[in-house]
Amino acid sequence: MRPKATSLTGPQLEIMNVVWGKGEATVRDVYEALRARRPIAYTTVMTTMKTMEARGHLKKKIEGRAFVYGAAEPRSRMLRSVVADFIDRVFDGSVEPLLAHLVEERRVSKKDLDEIIRMIREKR
Repeated sequence: MRPKATSLTGPQLEIMNVVWGKGEATVRDVYEALRARRPIAYTTVMTTMKTMEARGHLKKKIEGRAFVYGAAEPRSRMLRSVVADFIDRVFDGSVEPLLAHLVEERRVSKKDLDEIIRMIREKR
């Protein structure tokens, strides 16, 4: 079996968000959820989900005549891996430039900043 890739593409993350939100989902469930937001082909969703299952991101079981997919890992563990991979690739493993960018670009609200400060104080 191929080792699981840690990073997800944008469309794969969209699919994972639907699956995490529903707990389990068929291709049709995911297709309908994505189609409500933007045009997408059913076969694209099906192929992407098959690829994600082969790479270990999704697990499937048969219910009746349909495959039902679930996340292979909880959202928190998968996102931890995705964020760590992003930080490694984009910021050479350093969190400080990421945080500096978010603060400088005003993408962090005062409420979020207060929460981050609280978490940092707890970790010290």
